[in-house]
Amino acid sequence: MSVPDNGAAKRRLPIGIQTFRLIREESYYYVDKTAYIQRLVDAGRHYFLSRPRRFGKSLLLFQTGYLTILGEEDRGGRIRYRLGYPNREVRQSLNERLLMALLPDAARRRADDAPLRELLAANDFAGLEAFFRAVFAGVPHQWHVRNDIREYEGYYASVVYSCFAAQGFDLVPEDSSSTGRADMVVRFEGGVYVFEFKSVGKGASGRALAQIREKGYADKYRHLGRPIHLIGVEFSREDRNIAAFEVQRAA
Repeated sequence: MSVPDNGAAKRRLPIGIQTFRLIREESYYYVDKTAYIQRLVDAGRHYFLSRPRRFGKSLLLFQTGYLTILGEEDRGGRIRYRLGYPNREVRQSLNERLLMALLPDAARRRADDAPLRELLAANDFAGLEAFFRAVFAGVPHQWHVRNDIREYEGYYASVVYSCFAAQGFDLVPEDSSSTGRADMVVRFEGGVYVFEFKSVGKGASGRALAQIREKGYADKYRHLGRPIHLIGVEFSREDRNIAAFEVQRAA
């Protein structure tokens, strides 16, 4: 790759740029920390990547092989890249590691041994609810001290998503349609399972299932002629567990 030689000229900081090719070709300031990746692998067990802006999380995941470029788009001379998992094995492996950060040992063992395939194959939704109740019940209360993570729908959704992804399910998070986005869609053995998650107060509100119906999230799958189940899950911010688990088969 040819890199412009700016001599001793002061290089610009690559603020907002996460594409290694542009950093090199346009001679932005860059410090090679590749060796630290090997040190992370050799020295540690579990790592949690927090989310400060411009931290370079996507760049790190790309360089370690967890993400790959699925496509690119030219937007007025600026190239935007669409990233994704290179294959199912990598997606499954990454989510197994995420579960290590999201769940303690006891709860993670439940997720690792999850009978999710058997439960969905039998459409045993009571068993599915019981499984996730056990997972969240295994999260120590100390993990919620001095933080407000319990307030956020994304926390609960991430745990559920990682449990399915770590088991190799075919799923789509933030599944977009013409009317909005379903939080998660799972396709399994000819069936389609549309999930919506909500963080609520003490009692159930019914908003999760109602939103799936009102927004018509299942409509894009009706042409497949497969059974479609709508699953609204509400999480209590006070109890830090499931407040409602409602299931309805799409008409």
